[in-house]
Formats: sequence, structure tokens, C-alpha cells
Amino acid sequence: MQEEKEKSMISDEIITNKIYLIRNQKVMLDRDLAELYQVETKRLKEAVRRNLSRFPEDFMFELTKKEFENWRTQFATSNSDKMGLRYVPMVFTEQGVAMLSSVLNSDRAIVVNIKIIRIFTKMRQLLSDNLSLQLEIENIKKKLTNNSKNIELVFNYLDELIEKKENKSDRNKIGYKK
Repeated sequence: MQEEKEKSMISDEIITNKIYLIRNQKVMLDRDLAELYQVETKRLKEAVRRNLSRFPEDFMFELTKKEFENWRTQFATSNSDKMGLRYVPMVFTEQGVAMLSSVLNSDRAIVVNIKIIRIFTKMRQLLSDNLSLQLEIENIKKKLTNNSKNIELVFNYLDELIEKKENKSDRNKIGYKK
């Protein structure tokens, strides 16, 4: 029952808003994850650093100075100390978030991880559905292009036939004259 209560405390929208696209990957920041897990960012980072072998580059990476500055300016934070943005954050991919549950040994971390992984899966499904729609639209566009070319060809043939008919009407008709 406690697990269900904790699960309902975090809405899908809150988690979705904490997923960013960095280096063409959907990732979550250490401070956002710490907030969701209800631990200090410092403690989360310590746990990760103690278990660095569990977090290869495709699971977790730190932003470069340039990425970090760019990311900070997007949010126009004037007091970066309060926002936890003094240090370059660690960012975690979907696999990195999954790995965090083995590093953070709390019931809250497990419940939140399950919810985050489900949202990542939903997002991937939505992107897949969008891709399918885009492919269908491209197929329709190709058919329309082909149809318009075919219609143009038909009109060209009709123009040629009309021209031939007009040319035939110039010659003398044979038959009885009145």
C-alpha cells in the first residue's frame, strides 16, 4: 500500500518534464533524479562515483563546460547556486537510470526507477508511432506526386490529340458537295 502511495505522488508529467535531449539522447540530470529519489544530489553523485564501473559512457556522462553553459542559459537561472548548478551535472540515459536502482538501495529509488523506465518506454513508443505516421505520409506524398505526373501526361496526350484533330480539319474533305 505504501508503494502505491509513493507511486501516485509523482505524476508522469513531472518525470517527463525532467527528461532532456542532450547529445541526441534522452537523459535525466543528477539533481532531478536526486529530487525524485528524495536524496541529496551530493549523495547520489557519491553513490555513482563509488560504483563508476556500473556506469559506462552510454549509461552516464558529465556535460562538457560548453554544454553546461548552454544548458544553463536555456533556463536563465540567475541564482545558480540555489538551483544546484554550480557544478557540471551528471546526466543519465535510460540504462543509467535503471542502473541507479542497484546503486541506491532504497524502496523509494526502486519505485521511482520503475516509473521512470515506464515513461522512457512510453516516449520510445510515441516516437516509434510518429515515425510510422511519417513513413505513411511520405508514401502518400509519393503516390500524389506520381498521380500528378500521370495526370499531366494524360493532359499532354489530350493536347496532342486536339492538335492532330485541328490539323486534320484543314485538309479538303472528300465526299459529295452540295
